[in-house]
Amino acid sequence: MLASRNAIAADFHRFQHGTFDITVVSDGFLTLPAEITLEERQAIMPRLGGNAATAPVQANIPLIRHGEDLILIDTGSGSHFQASAGKLAANLQSLGIAPEAITKVVFTHAHPDHSGATTTIDGKVLYPNAQYFVSEAEWAFWTDRDCATHMPSALHDFARGAQRDLFAVKDRLTLLRPDDEIIPGMRIQQTRGHTPGHGSIELAGDGGLLITGDACTNDVIFFENPAWHFGFDTEPEIALKTRQMLLDRAATDKLKMLGYHWSYPGVGYAERKDASYRFVSA
Repeated sequence: MLASRNAIAADFHRFQHGTFDITVVSDGFLTLPAEITLEERQAIMPRLGGNAATAPVQANIPLIRHGEDLILIDTGSGSHFQASAGKLAANLQSLGIAPEAITKVVFTHAHPDHSGATTTIDGKVLYPNAQYFVSEAEWAFWTDRDCATHMPSALHDFARGAQRDLFAVKDRLTLLRPDDEIIPGMRIQQTRGHTPGHGSIELAGDGGLLITGDACTNDVIFFENPAWHFGFDTEPEIALKTRQMLLDRAATDKLKMLGYHWSYPGVGYAERKDASYRFVSA
């Protein structure tokens, strides 16, 4: 239960968007290798606070209140990825929010830093009262017994983790098609490429807000270099086109965005800068 229905810690970023009350809760950070970008990585990694070999990136998880619903977009890493992440549950507790209070969980995709906290270390569902949502295409990809054959061997653990997480909530999981409404004013948009079923979440009101997941993975690398590839994309060329279309739409429509691995809190806009973009915090 909620210890206090309106308990929000002052050091968390909170804002209103239309009828949605959004708090960006950190799951900690990940240390990514330079191979995440296949181009001029030695120059870009220090700008992310790292060095030529690695750089830290944030994990920003939206907690959305709408009416009686309390909704998480992704669950973070839990104990199933890097030790520097998996902080969501503790940070929710500091907001006065127990796991039982979460009513819905929407997965952008089933990589371990986005779905790894679906279960606890002993295999119990962490958010026991929640309904779960994922795109139909994402479910189909990861639950295919042969899905690992379609990706590099370095990602085979991702496949096992995705199956662990999705099967754990199979009995309470709703499969979504592009543009399906989850609750009034909240829809899933197909942003395929990072995974074959990757979805971003769009909220109505105030000109629109797109919760991008990993459709555009970094607010420095891919805003400035929209033609670069990302090493963890399952479908690299589709992912590249998706990112370019997303940034073009965001800049044209002045669409507010919230990025998962962007500098905390990851809320802002894309502005055109010559043939690329720059990120402007909201």
